[in-house]
Amino acid sequence: MLVLAALVLMRSPSAMAEATLPPESDAAARGLAIAEEMDARDKGWGDAKAKLKMVLTNAAGDTSERELRLMMLEVTTANEGDWSLMIFDKPRDIEGTALLTYAHVTAPDDQWLYLPAVKRVKRISSANKSGPFVGSEFAFEDLAAQEVGKFTYRWLRDEPCGTLTCHVVDRVPTYEGSGYTRQTVWIDTTDYLLRKTDYYDRKGSLLKTLDFGEYKSYLHGIWRPLDLEMANHETGKKTKLVWESYEFKTGLTESDFSTASLERAR
Repeated sequence: MLVLAALVLMRSPSAMAEATLPPESDAAARGLAIAEEMDARDKGWGDAKAKLKMVLTNAAGDTSERELRLMMLEVTTANEGDWSLMIFDKPRDIEGTALLTYAHVTAPDDQWLYLPAVKRVKRISSANKSGPFVGSEFAFEDLAAQEVGKFTYRWLRDEPCGTLTCHVVDRVPTYEGSGYTRQTVWIDTTDYLLRKTDYYDRKGSLLKTLDFGEYKSYLHGIWRPLDLEMANHETGKKTKLVWESYEFKTGLTESDFSTASLERAR
């Protein structure tokens, strides 16, 4: 499941049977079951393309915009996650910058960054995945698929979230090099869509919050949020992603997600 594709791709809840969860007394099993139910509604989309804007806001409230494209490929192989390729088109100083991600479940994700100014593909090491991505409030690890097996889980409570009710679940990264000790996610109890994520840094302090905007259904039951906003509580900065278009089942293949494709992305 891609944060960028949500950065979440969700199947139509009307096509799913109501979830049966373990009892509240077994918080670990209940938390895992909620994550698995959310993941189960994210199957069969194949591949997708999207256009979006990235709006950066500094602590003083000043904003700047970037335009980018996103390509995604669903991967169903065991212990493997989805692939994605993000390419910046505007402004000129970032044009052609591209990030390729192969998500894994039991191994560190593979990520490569193409920097057109030096015409070089740079592999992102596990130690650097917690760093900011091209000056935004998203870290490299935030942009990889959030596969169920990459975390351990604990259900905390159910509570109101806007007009809905949400399961509140703690998840602890098990993958190498994470910049977070834990994440708290709000998943609505009706459609099992992500509504909010709190990120806690290596000291255990609240670092960032990701809020998911209104969802819209495409292609007879694939759900997308119209926008995402990541707020950094330490710096006061924000990064908002606003989706402008989606295409599904476009015929993308593995060859479109090679390291060589990074240099052709422009």
